[in-house]
Amino acid sequence: MPKTKKLLSTLLIAAAVMLAAANPALADGTDVDALSARVGQLEMLVEQLLKERDQTQRELYTLKEENRRQAATVGEMDARLQTASESAKEAISKVASAPKDDAPTNSYVFGGYIKTDAIYSNYSDGDLPSTSLGRDFYVPGLIPVGGEGESTDFDSHARETRLFFRNERKLANGDTLKGYVELDFLVTTEGNERVSNSYVPRMRHAYLSTSKWLIGQTWSTFQNVGALPDNLDFVGPAEGTVFERQPMLRYSTGPWQFALENRETTLTPFGGGARITTDDGGLPDIIARYTRAGDWGNLVVAGIYRELNFEDPGLGIDDSESAFGISASGTLRVGDRDDFRWMVSTGSGMGRYMGLNTANGAVIDANGELEAIDSSGAFASYRHFWNSRWRSSFTLSFLDIDNDPSLTGPSVTDESMSVHLNLIYQPRPKLEIGVELLHAERELVSGADGNLDRLQFSTKYSF
Repeated sequence: MPKTKKLLSTLLIAAAVMLAAANPALADGTDVDALSARVGQLEMLVEQLLKERDQTQRELYTLKEENRRQAATVGEMDARLQTASESAKEAISKVASAPKDDAPTNSYVFGGYIKTDAIYSNYSDGDLPSTSLGRDFYVPGLIPVGGEGESTDFDSHARETRLFFRNERKLANGDTLKGYVELDFLVTTEGNERVSNSYVPRMRHAYLSTSKWLIGQTWSTFQNVGALPDNLDFVGPAEGTVFERQPMLRYSTGPWQFALENRETTLTPFGGGARITTDDGGLPDIIARYTRAGDWGNLVVAGIYRELNFEDPGLGIDDSESAFGISASGTLRVGDRDDFRWMVSTGSGMGRYMGLNTANGAVIDANGELEAIDSSGAFASYRHFWNSRWRSSFTLSFLDIDNDPSLTGPSVTDESMSVHLNLIYQPRPKLEIGVELLHAERELVSGADGNLDRLQFSTKYSF
């Protein structure tokens, strides 16, 4: 800095001398004092500028040092964050792999459908009471027989409306624990059509399950729900269908299922009369089932063994009878969308499992002993899609019961059959509007018979 200051001062003095030589007024020394004063001022200005420059340089150096320190701090923080992130990932991995009773994963689903039916029924031989189940859906054993004249009834209800709740919880072993509850409003006595048409709900399903085990109430293992036809009626070809829901313990492995299910025995009194329902006996119904499925459809074969028991000390009856049944059913895909659905079942003492209990499991003979009642039933249904919105199903069904008139009397059902044809329109996803025709016949052992002709309109919205 001193050298720079001396150089600037010398340049200023030289400039003043040159200016004096060039200016006569200055040459004679008139304004030398003024010039000297001006030079002094310039020297002071130069000194001030140099000081400011030095101050600026010091400040810039300080800023550079601070930026360097901050950059070092930021780099250190980045390194620490990277280390913390890696530690967190490692901890999360250890937590995920640690053994637990349950993984913290739950899902809940609520759904069902709303269905409204309008039903015109014509009975050839009598009528059904307004509270009869046969007014809400087709029950083969309730077709009036031997009545005087025909009758026509109109019924409308939304009792088939259905609600379900499902929970699924992932377990540590990769399996899923499921809970399921389902309700509708059919087959309940409370409620009437006078003012509010209110009906209490009933439990259809209530069970928990894993991939191998199921405990609770659901469709019987003896029944193939997947083979049921696409009908508007609640059951459809009821006489030819194995149809049962009940509590059970079921084990599944591969294509096989094995179940112990709730027992219940229905009997025909000696000579005929009102059905006897008993819950006697200690052996649950035993069922085994095999399923084979592929792109072509599915095939299900199921067998059942059960014991029929009745104990009545007052009548002096204490007897049991073995019963069995076998059912084969399935779905066969036809073309791009059509399918053929079928079921064939036969056995001795199937009783309540077949045709909505049109036949009882056994009859009581004159000695108070039980004799199993043989029965066979079947249905076949073809579903055709006219286009993406219109479809139809044509269904045939029958049930044949081998009653011994000397034991059962002449007033029990000997056989039943039905024919179903429908047309269903789907204007929007999950919304269906349809019409269905039903013709059904029931004949007694005595030869008396009765017919049912029904026209049903339905609207169904699933959610």
